[in-house]
Amino acid sequence: MPQQQMTNELQLLQDWYSSQCNGDWEHTFGIVLETIDNPGWRLKIDVAETPLEGVTFDPVIIERSAADWVHCKVEAAAFIGHGGASNLAEVLSLFLDWVERARGVAV
Repeated sequence: MPQQQMTNELQLLQDWYSSQCNGDWEHTFGIVLETIDNPGWRLKIDVAETPLEGVTFDPVIIERSAADWVHCKVEAAAFIGHGGASNLAEVLSLFLDWVERARGVAV
């Protein structure tokens, strides 16, 4: 994956996070990124008290190979994404695509 694309996804995630920070939200909610032993990634993004809360997200299960996979869902007001060691950008993209789709939904 080109460095430029990952940088863009990280910037968009930072922008989304910053837009949620209102003096209260960031004290209770946030983003957790950690490694898992498959090897791979786990990304949890709280969407409680954001415009995404209550917006439908269709679960994603992609199994290309033992090393190339992505699973994403929304559970308990949080986006939960898992992916192989080289799939972090794809997981971020799935979250960011959901953000973009949700902007068209009247709340």
